[in-house]
Parts: sequence; C-alpha cells; structure tokens
Amino acid sequence: MNDTAPATMSMLTAAEAEQAQDVRVSDFAREGGEAAGPVDLPTVDDPAKVAPKDARALTKTFLDRLTELEEGTHEYQYVRNTLIELNLSLVRYAARRFHNRSVEMEDIVQVGTIGLIKAIDRFDLSREVEFTTFAVPYIVGEIKRFFRDTSWAVHVPRRLQELRIDLAKANEELFQRLDRSPTTAELAEHLRLSEDEVIDGLVASNGYLTTSLDAPADQESGAARVTTYADRFGDVDPAMEAVENLHALKPLVEQLGERDRRILQLRFGEEMTQSEIGAELGVSQMHVSRLLTRALGRLRRGMLTEE
Repeated sequence: MNDTAPATMSMLTAAEAEQAQDVRVSDFAREGGEAAGPVDLPTVDDPAKVAPKDARALTKTFLDRLTELEEGTHEYQYVRNTLIELNLSLVRYAARRFHNRSVEMEDIVQVGTIGLIKAIDRFDLSREVEFTTFAVPYIVGEIKRFFRDTSWAVHVPRRLQELRIDLAKANEELFQRLDRSPTTAELAEHLRLSEDEVIDGLVASNGYLTTSLDAPADQESGAARVTTYADRFGDVDPAMEAVENLHALKPLVEQLGERDRRILQLRFGEEMTQSEIGAELGVSQMHVSRLLTRALGRLRRGMLTEE
C-alpha cells in the first residue's frame, strides 16, 4: 500500500483510512523482538509473496490465534495486520470487477481493504465457512458503497441507484433480442415493474453524470466561436406576457360600450391626452377621466377574474 493516501481516501473516515494503510507487517518486524510476532505462529517475512494455497492455510491459523488475543495488544496488531496482507490478493481480485470505472485501481483496492478489515474483525470460526467466501461480499460491498456514495453527480435514493443498474442490464438484453431499443412498457414487463417506476429510474439515471454548461456543445474545432450548452438555453421573451394580456383583454374590451372603446382607442392607440379626447368627443376633460377610470376598472376586474 502507498504511504501517502490518494485523494479518494479523504472520502473515508480518518479511522478507516488509517486502517487501510497501516497494514505493513514489515513495520512491526523492523522494531524487532516482540514485534516479530507470537512465538507459536509461523514467521511471515513478506505476506504479499505467499502463494494463495499457503495464504489460505496461514489465514486459518492466524484467525484462530486472533480469537485468543486481547484486542489492542501488540501481538493482536501483528496477527491482524498479517491477515490483512495475506489477503490483499483477494481484494485485488474483487477490485478487478470495477476496472472500467473512472477511479484509479489503487484507490479501489484501498476502499476494498476496508471491507477486508471488517471481514477479519467480524469473522467467526464457529460458522465453519471459508474465510474467502465470507470476505468477498464484504470487500465487494464496500467498493459498491463507495461508488454509490461518491460517483453520482446528484444524490438520488439508493433504490433508484440500483434500479439504474437493472435498467441498463435489461436494456442491453432486450436490445439483443429485439434488435432495437426497448420501449418503457417492454422494460417494465421485463423487470416486472410499473411503467411509472421505470420512468423514475430512467429520469434518476440522468443524475449519474453531469456536464458543465460551459462545455462545448459542438465538436467542430474550426469554428470561429465555440458554442456552449448555455448558449442553447432559451430565455423568457418579455413580449410573451404582453401577447397573453392582449388575448385576455380582447373579449373584455368587446364587452364595453362603443364610447368606452372609442376613449380607450384614442387614449392608448393614438396616445391623445384627456383634454384632446374631450375636445374630440365634445365632453369635458373631467368627464373623460371618469369614463376612462370606470372602463379601466372594469377591465382590471375582468383580468383578475381570468387569472
């Protein structure tokens, strides 16, 4: 294991990170004397070079001894760390399943080592189960938990995260069978889910990866100006609200009397003053003001009712 923790380890707790790295038996051997290990156990100078068959036998011996030691003692730490190094090949074997992820393999191995440590701490010899059979689910589970908690750009419920995987498998299987992309109904029937559940899973899948709005939307390198995704986003047209208001006003204006419509036309269509309108209609400016206020009030009440 590296002496310096990768950036990925910052996502783990401090205690887990320390456990995942501080497993070198050679660190104990350098101290000499008692650090070389209990006298009733075989000496393992370099556990990483032990053959798998011998590692299984040594693991059983060391696990049996671990149950007899008091936690926190130097002998307990020696046995526990030897067990970790003996089984690091198991972690690497499980980590290879995730080699196509964007995370460095060494980071995945360190996360898997946390699962190995948990398996060692929780293994019970009385169950009569091979340690490898017991440990692999812990290792794989820890790696999956890491990806579940850190890989998604947007946090979604675990149920939908798992559904995304099922949908991907179902989509691939049905595509091979149908020679086309399956419909939502076909996916739902295949997975024995409702169409709404499938749609929820498909929508949630969009949260797995995100792209910056400043990223180029066109891949053409010769363009004078790079078009970004943000450039393609529409904006609210301020004239739209005016159009909507005009459509709402039209039937209300038609309900007004002919004189009121004439006053509105002169005031807002031809932009005449109230005095000019009064002169045009042969009435006083005060009367025009009252007629205009009454007509506008009626239109305003009609608009509020429409809303």
